[in-house]
Amino acid sequence: MKKSCKLMMVVLLVCMSVLVFGVEGGDKELGKASYYAKMFEGRKTANGEIFSNSELTAAHKELPLGTKVRVTNLENGRSVVVRINDRGPFIRGRIIDLTERAFDEIADRKLGVVRVSVQVL
Repeated sequence: MKKSCKLMMVVLLVCMSVLVFGVEGGDKELGKASYYAKMFEGRKTANGEIFSNSELTAAHKELPLGTKVRVTNLENGRSVVVRINDRGPFIRGRIIDLTERAFDEIADRKLGVVRVSVQVL
């Protein structure tokens, strides 16, 4: 397949995902957030970056890679802005996996899981 055809396919897929998943600023999703286990440190993320728990990044099942979102803890109102660079979480009921640094911004890590809203910026 020619490079121009591949590029056109990528552009079409991105446009379709924007239409299907509604990544306009302001869209919110409610659910549970957790954080990555230490075992993922140094592994590649879905976009090819090396994962680091010291960054402000996250995993989401559907949002386009590179999307910035505000994650707000519904219990205490604290929020953090992260960039989606990976896919997941793969545990039922969870909508986003944060790095340890990002989770620490909104909650005590001992909690493990918190109820959040995720707003596309």
